[in-house]
Amino acid sequence: MAVRLPRPHRFDVYAATAGLLGGLLLWGLGLGVRPAAEPFVLLGAPWVPLVPLAVTAGCEVLRRAAPRAALLTGTAALIADTVTRGNLVTIMMYTDLMYAAVLYGPPASARRIPWITGLLTVAGAVVPYALWRVPEALLIGVAVGIVSFAPASTGLIVRSHREAADAARLRAEQTALLAEKDRVQAVTAERSRMARELHDLVANHLSAIAIHSTAALSLDDPATTRRALGVIRENSVAGLAEMRRLIGLLRDTAGDRGPAAAPTLDGLGALVEGARANGLDVTLEAEHGRGLPAPVELAAYRIVQESLTNALKHAAPGPVRVRLARGERVLRVRVTSPYGGKDGPRVPGSGAGLVGMRERVALLRGTFGAGPEPSPSGDSTLWTVRAALPLDEGDAA
Repeated sequence: MAVRLPRPHRFDVYAATAGLLGGLLLWGLGLGVRPAAEPFVLLGAPWVPLVPLAVTAGCEVLRRAAPRAALLTGTAALIADTVTRGNLVTIMMYTDLMYAAVLYGPPASARRIPWITGLLTVAGAVVPYALWRVPEALLIGVAVGIVSFAPASTGLIVRSHREAADAARLRAEQTALLAEKDRVQAVTAERSRMARELHDLVANHLSAIAIHSTAALSLDDPATTRRALGVIRENSVAGLAEMRRLIGLLRDTAGDRGPAAAPTLDGLGALVEGARANGLDVTLEAEHGRGLPAPVELAAYRIVQESLTNALKHAAPGPVRVRLARGERVLRVRVTSPYGGKDGPRVPGSGAGLVGMRERVALLRGTFGAGPEPSPSGDSTLWTVRAALPLDEGDAA
């Protein structure tokens, strides 16, 4: 298997080329080099500093692609440059290799290199001073610090800032995602609430209109037709009024219209009278008292309204009983109607009414149930809607 070499960055190639050309220029001019008579110069040939210069320039090409390997090779080249007449550009490129190793290298190397270079800087100052006992020996530590510790510390600072910026950007993206998720959930909840309100407003009146119009068309009796038309007109006018009220609430951008526009349990009498006008035999027993929370009143009203609508559409002839009883911490709603086949005209249902009632009760953390059950006398079956609405948040019967 062939070894895949790291691909250098374009900027690194430019930097290596510039460093190599600059070093050659200084070498050609005889600048930035040490005299051959210095004691550290072991290889005094003029061409020898070009070898560390070329090796360091090659390491510059890999400063981002392979920072650790470039630093180790560059360190060896710097040591070799120290025993020659040297080149100032070689030292400058090595400081960049140290900086790049901390900035682009693995996190472990980024933490260790500043500590290692710091210890080398201290050792480079203390050991020569302890051996020679002259203040000038401290300059060796200063030189080691400038070449190694200063670029390593700079790289660590820049890397820390970049990581902090990346973390802040990630948090901002996560916050934006959460905000979008909350917005979608809010829109979905609002659409569900509007669907429940529209269903409760329209279903009752349109069901009565459909049933009475069917009866008027099927019976050739002028008196029956006149009564049906009267009921149709009353329900259409009431439905239009309800729709105007809801549209007004939706168009109100000031946000200062509160629950006062919503129906309350004081309107149950008018609701029952409307159901009786539509042909239902309704009995109302309301013992709810005063001071109920507005959401509880609205939910109870809508449950009774939808139950009467379902009785009008599906129930067999017979009495319909509506009972509201207020307990210590809960309001109980119970609506019963005859269960069985209906002889007169029927209106198809979609099941959205039961879903809406269940959702209203769930929002208040109450309990809801609907289904057939035997009558108290045991000779018939009743369709019963039961709801327990807690008066305090979090309470349910």
